[in-house]
Amino acid sequence: MELGESSGDWGPSSPSEGEDSKECAQEPTASLGGNEVKSRAIVKYSSAPPATAFARLQEQTDLKLPPANWLRENAKLGPTILGGSKKSKPFSSFGMAYDFIESVGKEVDVVADSENIKKLLKIPYSKSHVSMAVHRIGRTLLLDELDIQELFMRSSQTGDWTWLKEFYQRLMDQKWQRKKKSKEHWYQKAILSKFLYYSINGDDTAEPVSSPPDDPGEREDLASPPEEEHVSWPAQFETLPSVSEDGGASNQGSVTLEPPYVMGHLATTEQSLPALFNDREDSQGLKNDFVRNILWTFEDIHMLVGSNMPIFGGGRYPAVSLRLRDNNKPINVLTGIDYWLDNLICNVPELVMCFHVNGIVQKYEMIKTEDIPNLENSNFSTKVIKDIAQNILSFLKSNCTKEGHTYWLFKASGSDIVKLYDLTTLCEETEDKYQNPFTMPVAILLYKVACNMMMKKNQNRKHYGTIRTLLLNCLKLVDKGRHPQIIASANFMLSELFQLDEPKKEEGGEAQSNGNSDESYSEEEEDEMADSDENGSFGPSANVTEDCKAVAVIKSVRELSVPEKYKSTHQIRPSCTFPVCSDMEERCRVVLGYVLEGLKCVDSSVKKEGELPAADPNTPIPLKYEDESADDVSAECLEKQITLFLHKMGSSENKCSSRSGILPGTWQFKMKLQLILKASKAYYVLSDAATSLLKYGRALRYIKLALQCHDAYSCLCTGIVPEVLLLLCQYLTLCGDIQLMLAQNASNRAAYFEEYNYQTRDDQEILHSLQRESSCQGFSWATDLTNDVECQLSVSCKCYEAANEILLFAHLQNQSPDQHTQVMKRLGNIRNEIGVFYMNQAAALQSERMGNKAVSSAEQDLWKKSFSCFEKGILNFESIRDATNIALLLCNMGRLMRICAQAHCGNDARRGEFSPEEALYYNKAIDYYQKALRSLSKREAHQAVWDSVYWELSTTYFTMATQLQDYAPLSRKAQEQIEREVTESMMKSLKYCDVDTVSARQPLCQYRAATIHHRLASMYHSSLRNQVGDEHLRKQHRVLADLHYGKAVKLFQLLRDAPCELLRVQLERVAFAEFQMSGQNSNAGKLKTLYGALEIMMNAKCALLVIHKELVSECKQGDEDGNETSGETSGGLSKEEVLKLINIFESRLSFLLLQFVKLLTSSKKKNSNVTEEETSLKIYKQVYSSLLRATANRSSPLTERLSVLIHLLDQLTPKNETNESVIQ
Repeated sequence: MELGESSGDWGPSSPSEGEDSKECAQEPTASLGGNEVKSRAIVKYSSAPPATAFARLQEQTDLKLPPANWLRENAKLGPTILGGSKKSKPFSSFGMAYDFIESVGKEVDVVADSENIKKLLKIPYSKSHVSMAVHRIGRTLLLDELDIQELFMRSSQTGDWTWLKEFYQRLMDQKWQRKKKSKEHWYQKAILSKFLYYSINGDDTAEPVSSPPDDPGEREDLASPPEEEHVSWPAQFETLPSVSEDGGASNQGSVTLEPPYVMGHLATTEQSLPALFNDREDSQGLKNDFVRNILWTFEDIHMLVGSNMPIFGGGRYPAVSLRLRDNNKPINVLTGIDYWLDNLICNVPELVMCFHVNGIVQKYEMIKTEDIPNLENSNFSTKVIKDIAQNILSFLKSNCTKEGHTYWLFKASGSDIVKLYDLTTLCEETEDKYQNPFTMPVAILLYKVACNMMMKKNQNRKHYGTIRTLLLNCLKLVDKGRHPQIIASANFMLSELFQLDEPKKEEGGEAQSNGNSDESYSEEEEDEMADSDENGSFGPSANVTEDCKAVAVIKSVRELSVPEKYKSTHQIRPSCTFPVCSDMEERCRVVLGYVLEGLKCVDSSVKKEGELPAADPNTPIPLKYEDESADDVSAECLEKQITLFLHKMGSSENKCSSRSGILPGTWQFKMKLQLILKASKAYYVLSDAATSLLKYGRALRYIKLALQCHDAYSCLCTGIVPEVLLLLCQYLTLCGDIQLMLAQNASNRAAYFEEYNYQTRDDQEILHSLQRESSCQGFSWATDLTNDVECQLSVSCKCYEAANEILLFAHLQNQSPDQHTQVMKRLGNIRNEIGVFYMNQAAALQSERMGNKAVSSAEQDLWKKSFSCFEKGILNFESIRDATNIALLLCNMGRLMRICAQAHCGNDARRGEFSPEEALYYNKAIDYYQKALRSLSKREAHQAVWDSVYWELSTTYFTMATQLQDYAPLSRKAQEQIEREVTESMMKSLKYCDVDTVSARQPLCQYRAATIHHRLASMYHSSLRNQVGDEHLRKQHRVLADLHYGKAVKLFQLLRDAPCELLRVQLERVAFAEFQMSGQNSNAGKLKTLYGALEIMMNAKCALLVIHKELVSECKQGDEDGNETSGETSGGLSKEEVLKLINIFESRLSFLLLQFVKLLTSSKKKNSNVTEEETSLKIYKQVYSSLLRATANRSSPLTERLSVLIHLLDQLTPKNETNESVIQ
C-alpha cells in the first residue's frame, strides 16, 4: 500500500472500509484545564476499519462471562482487540521508520510506540523503572523498550553477558529477581477483553455463552498467563573455529548458517540475504505492527507514534475511546496522564468510562479530553507535561550524539536518577572483544537488524545509511579469520544497499501482521505498581552515586518539570547518512569494492587444491584484441557461435563445472553465486551509464565483464534460473545497443579502442576470481571490438536474436512481456538499421555511376539485402503489434523503391524519357506508403508518423508527376494521355498534402500545393495555346488554368519567403490574359481583359515590396560589413532571377498601359462625353510615360527600379485601395 496522508475530521464521513485505509484528523490547539498546549495529530497510516458506535452494556452485565463473539475476528473492531504482550516489541520504532523513511532524520524528532512515549512523560510521577534503547538518525531519535532483564535471563543459561550483568548489579548495588505477574493482572486482562467484545456485539450485547468454548486453549489465552512472555533476543552465537588446513569449516560447535533460499532460483532482495538465525528468532522481524501510525506534533516536538487503541464512533459521538474502570479504585494521576495522552495522540475528543464492581457493570460516564487533567484525584498540569517532553528530548539529543550507537536510558525502580549509557562504547572497551561473549551477540544483532531492514519490501533508499552503519559496525566486531561467512554476507548486503536501477521484480503479497494487543486499555496504575515486580525489586537504597560509565545523568527527575532545564545545542555529524556518490560509476565502483571483499573471503575459505595459478594484480590481464585484418567476421561464424551458445544453454546435463572445486550446497557456493550476480549487475549498470555518456568503448568493456560474470555464474549454477536468464537477456540487449552505437559513431574509433583496453585493478582481481570457476570466453563473439561497420551491425543483430532465443527457449516471453516487447523492438530496429545501411550503400553506388550506365549487379544485391532486412523487421514489429514502427519500415521500403526508380532514370543531364521501370518502382513505393497509412489506420494513432507518411506519399506522387511532365514519354504515349496521368498524379499529391493542419511542415505543404497548382495551371495554359479545334475542351482548359492560377496565388501569398514564385505566377496570369485578349474582337471585351490583367499586376505589388525590403536589408548589411553583396540574399533570393522577373514585369506593364492608351483613345473619339475614361486615360498616359523614362536606363540598381515600379503601381491604384494596402 502506498503510504500517505489525507485531511479530514472525525465525523460521519469515515474512511473507506478495509485494511490500509488512510485518514487524517487535526486539532490545532487543545485547551486543557485552563492551560493550553498545542497538539496536532495526522494519521499517516491506518489498517483499522471505520469507527463504529459501541454497544452500551446493560447494568448488572457480568463481564466474567464470555460473550458469544469472544476471541473471534470482528471487522468492526479490527485487529486491536486480541490479547497480546503489554511490552513493546524491540525495535518497534524501526518498523515505523521503514514505512515513513522520508520523515526520519528530517522533520520528525522521535519515532516510538505510544506506550514508550507515555512512559517517558510519566517519569517524574512514577516510581517504576525505565529501560529504553535509543538510536539516533539525523535529528530523529528512535526509542524502544530494552528489557535488560530478559538478556540476563539468558545469561544465567549461556554464561555470556557476565560483565554487563556484573556492571548492572554494581550499578544497582543489589541482586535482582524477576517475579511473575499476579493472578489479579490476568483476571483484569480477561474481563477487559470480554468487555471490549461485548461492546461490539451489536444486538447480542449482554448475551453470555452458556456452553464451554470450542477451543479451550484459545479461550484461556487472556485468562491465564502465557508460558513465556518476553521478547526474542539473538540466540547464542558461538565462535566459529578457524578455517582448517583443507579449507573446509568445521561444523562442530557452530551455528548452522543456512540461507533461507534454495539456489537454482534467483532470490529476491529478501531471499538473497543469508540468515544466521533459526526460525524462532525470525519472529523478531522488524515490522510496523501498529494499527495506526500517527504524526503527532506536541508543542514544537514532532513525533511519529504507533498506536493500537481502538476508536469507536458514529451517532452522537464521532470519536471516543472506551475504558473499563473498577468503581472501587479511584483514578490516579498516572492513569489520568495515560488516558489524556492516548486521546491526544489519537486525536480523540472524548473518553467513555464503564465502571464495574467485581466484573458487574454499574454505569457509564463520558469525559471530554480537555477535562481529564482536572478529574478528582487525577489533577495534573498540562504545561508541566509539555516541559517534561521538551526536557527529555533536549537531554537525549544533547547526549545521544553518535549515529549508529546504541544508547541505554535507564532509571531504576524507586530511584529519582536517570542515566544514559553508550552500550556500543562499553562493548568496545572490553579487553578482548572477540572473546567477550557480548561481542558476537552485538555483531549478530547489528547483522539481524540490517537483514530485517534489507528484507523490508519497498525499502526507501534514505534509510540505507543506517543499514550501512549497522553493517560496518558489525564488520568491526567480527574477526575476519574466524568468520568469513559473516564478512562475506555483510559485504554482500553492503553492496545490495546501492540501488543500481535494476528492473523491479514482482513481489508476492505478504500477509500483514497486526499488532494484536489490547494493552493500551488496561488499568495503568496496576501496571505501574506491578512494574517493579515484573522487572526486579530495587529498593529505595539504590545507589545514587556518580556513575563514571554513564554518558549523562539526570540527578533528579524533578528537574524535568523545570521549563527549559535542558537545551539541545549539539550539532549532529551525519555519520549515519548514506554516502553520496557523484555519479553512477562511482556508486558501482563502491558496489564492486564490496563484492571483491566478499569474493576474497569466499575464495580464501575454499579448498585450495586444483586452484588456478595466482595472477599478479599488477600485471594486466591480456584482453582479446583483433586488428583490422581480423575484423571481417562472417555471418556463418556468428551463426555457429550462437548455435553453440544456445545448445549449451539448452543442454540437459547442466552440472557444476567449477574449476576451483567449490562444492554445490555450501555457503561458499551460494554466496559466490550471489556476489558474482551482483558484480554482473554492477557492470551492466556501468555499461548502461557509459552508453548514456556516449563512451561506447568503455560501455563495451563493462558489458564484456558483465557477460564474463554470467559465464562464471553459469559454470556454478546447477539449473536454469529464469530470473538470471532475464538478466542475460538484458545484458545481450545492451551489448547489441552498444555495437549499434559503435557502428553509428565510427569517427571516434581510436578513442573507443583506448577505452575498451583499459582495466582497473579491482576489475582484474574480480576477473581472476571469476577465472577460478570458468574461462569467461562464452560471449567473446558478442563483445569483441572491430573496425567493420557491417560486422558491428551484424553482431548487434545477433545479440538481439540471442536475447529473443533465450526468452523463447525458457518460455519467458509471457512472464516478462515488457522485456520481450523491448527485444522485438530492438530486433526490428536493427534490421531496419541494416536495411538502411544497405540502402544508403546502393544510393552511394548509384551516385558514383557515370553517364547512362545500366544498374550494376552490386546495386541489385544491396537492394535485395535491404529489402530482406525491412521485411524481417516488419515481421518483428508485427509480432508485438507495433503499428507505428511497421509504418516507418514500410516508409523505408517506399524510399528504397524510389531509389530503385531513380537508379533507372540515369543522369539528369542526359536522361531520356520517363521509363516504365521508373513508373513500376514509383507505383511500388506508393503501395508501401499506402500500406503504412493502413497500418496506422488513423492520424490519432501517431500524428508525427502519419504526417510523415502523408508527406512522403505526396512527394512520391509529385516526383512521379514532375518527371512524367518534364520528361514526357511521347514516343510511347499521346500528349493527352500524359496530361491526364500528370493531372491524376498531381491531384493525388495534392490530396496527401495537408495544408490546413498547423505544424512545422505546414509551410512546406503550402509551398508544395502552390507549386502543384502552378504546374497544373501552366500545363493547361500551354495546352490552350497549342490546342486547335475542340472549343469545349479549350473552354475547359481555360477555366482550369484560371482556377489553378488563382489557388496558386492564394497559397503563395500565405508564404512570406516565396515572393519570386508569387511574382512568376502573376506574370503567367498576365500572359494568360494577353493570350485571351488576342482572341477577342470587341473593344469592350479587350478593355475588360486589360482591366483584369492590370489588377493582377497591381496585386503583385506585395511581392515587389517583400523583394525590395530584402534587397535593401542586404545592401545595408553589406555596407556595415564592408563586403560586396553576393548573388543571393540572406533570405535566399536570387538576384539574377529577380532581375529577369523585373524586366518581364516592366515590359508587360508597359504593354498593358500602351494597349489601354490605344483602346481608350479610340473609345474617346467615338464617345466624347465620358469623363471617367478621360481621367483614366490621363493617368495611364502619365504612368506609361514615367515607366518609359525609368526603363530607358537598365543600369539602375534593382532597389531603385523596384521603388519606381511600386510608386507607379500606387498611382494606378485607387486611393481607397491604396490606403488599405498601406494598412496591411
